[in-house]
Amino acid sequence: MKKRFGGQRAVLWLALGMACWSQGLLAAAPPGADAIPARRPLDEPQPPPGPGPSAQTIKAWQDRKFGMFIHFGLYSIAGGMWNGKRVDHGYSEQILANGPIPPKDYEALAAQFDPVRFDADAIVALAKAAGMKFIVITAKHHDGFNLFQTAQTRYNAVDDTPYHRDIVKQLAEACARGGLTFGVYYSTIDWHHPGGNTYIEGNSNPITPAQEAFNVAQIKELLSHYGPIAEIWFDMGKPTPAQSAHFARTVHALQPQTMISGRVWNYQGDFAVMGDNSEPDVAMELPWQSPASMFAQTWGYRSWQVRNDLPGKIRENIARLVRVVSQGGNYMLNIGPRGDGSVVPYEAQVLRGIGDWLKRNGQAIYGTRQQPFAALDFGYATVGPHALYLFVSKLPADHRLRLPGLADTALGRAYRLGAPGDTVEVQREGADVSIALDRFANWPTGDAQRDSVDAFMPVVVLPWKGELRIRPAALAAAGDGRFDLLPAQAEHYLNYNGEGYEAPPTLYKLGWNLDAQAADYSLTVHYVPASSARAVDVWVDGRPYRLALAGAAAGTSGETSRSLLIHRDRATHPYAMRLKLTPPAPFVQGSALPVTVQRVELSPLP
Repeated sequence: MKKRFGGQRAVLWLALGMACWSQGLLAAAPPGADAIPARRPLDEPQPPPGPGPSAQTIKAWQDRKFGMFIHFGLYSIAGGMWNGKRVDHGYSEQILANGPIPPKDYEALAAQFDPVRFDADAIVALAKAAGMKFIVITAKHHDGFNLFQTAQTRYNAVDDTPYHRDIVKQLAEACARGGLTFGVYYSTIDWHHPGGNTYIEGNSNPITPAQEAFNVAQIKELLSHYGPIAEIWFDMGKPTPAQSAHFARTVHALQPQTMISGRVWNYQGDFAVMGDNSEPDVAMELPWQSPASMFAQTWGYRSWQVRNDLPGKIRENIARLVRVVSQGGNYMLNIGPRGDGSVVPYEAQVLRGIGDWLKRNGQAIYGTRQQPFAALDFGYATVGPHALYLFVSKLPADHRLRLPGLADTALGRAYRLGAPGDTVEVQREGADVSIALDRFANWPTGDAQRDSVDAFMPVVVLPWKGELRIRPAALAAAGDGRFDLLPAQAEHYLNYNGEGYEAPPTLYKLGWNLDAQAADYSLTVHYVPASSARAVDVWVDGRPYRLALAGAAAGTSGETSRSLLIHRDRATHPYAMRLKLTPPAPFVQGSALPVTVQRVELSPLP
């Protein structure tokens, strides 16, 4: 994994995360607060205007942590094969384009679609056995075939197949019976729709006005006929900003508490979505999700997929779940049922194996928040209401878990999750603390961790009282008290899900923690100017300073600079100065830093 920067993460947790568990704060929420769209701290991107999920809805969504993705459709009948040959390039759910297959030949699969072994209640039971808290199913994928009955086209499971049943309805009702939240995947591109049936590399199809109207009509059907939709997972295409906003507004007009995936594009989502089978390598402030498939080669059923090393696949997905949750995200793991609707036994076994691990360790996953550390040499951590949960993925050579910056927190005795009677006293080492694993009875060996699912990723619980206080790693000043800060030393915060899948993330915030001893400083930002004047907000210990930035003079290029005076608030942030650069607040999702910052200088004032 790439390096993660964590100083700001710790401060973010201390400032915001604790409030999430404050019973007094929750009790003081005004009547109807669960219907008020959430607003974020001013140094974070604000959600789009209008109706949207409340803070309570967002927290509940984040608390679920682990869910099931289902890719199912006509492509499940093909199973990655066409005319007796393997189609071995591209995902199998996109076999229509990857074949390529004549559209009429592919559409003929509808006459074979009769998934009599599709059992919605059994799928819900499997998800629950896996420890999953929600299910999302492909209501319509890129091929344009609909698993729900729609008035917009007969190309659906009810009207155009011998099955004559609504898959989405069955699963929505089963989730309601089983106590899971339910969501739908919806592809905004449609290879079956007139004018939209051409594959474009990267699935970056523009959305025609006719397709836009078609999509909106189907979105209204999904949000009107299937009960509460916890999330709608838009995917692919390259809509205009106006089209993305149209799709999002349609959803929230009908169900304001539905969480919209970032792949509605143009920064209109309620949560960011990472790339397929990807995780972020920077700190995340906004809600986010990592979608994962059992095998990187496909999401839809592939009959000839090699499925082996079951224990390894279980461990792989436990590790991915832990990594994602430790960074504050949700993990959604896919299954691809066969054409008859049955779940592939191997995939069911993987899910049950993860569920067995979660039965022992779920306390360290559900309802937790991201780790407040930049990196841990032994693995990962999550934060509960009054405990740190430490996931040991790599046994340190001296068998000691070291936690940086915890010396000012009132800590209890550590114990292995599931064995609270076997406790170990925490050792303090300057600003850090450590836990000796050898003092636990029956601690698994390194070899056992590699070979046994039961012993994999053991969890140590470290209780704490009062406030969780963490000293962030801070940059030291030069001998004369000055700082010369580079972007490479900063924590980077990125906007995801811009114009389409290929759009790179953009930078909206830089943050540093400084061991600043003076009370006042002159701060100078050196930057490459834009074509016209811009501004940034300089945040110092939570206080914003607006800094006007001149544009480039005609016929000139290169670096320029602007300065201002700032004040250190040691009472609010005693451990380190928190310095951040953002667009002028308030700023909306997708706003980027308006200039390229080259370096930032701080000079102490007498």
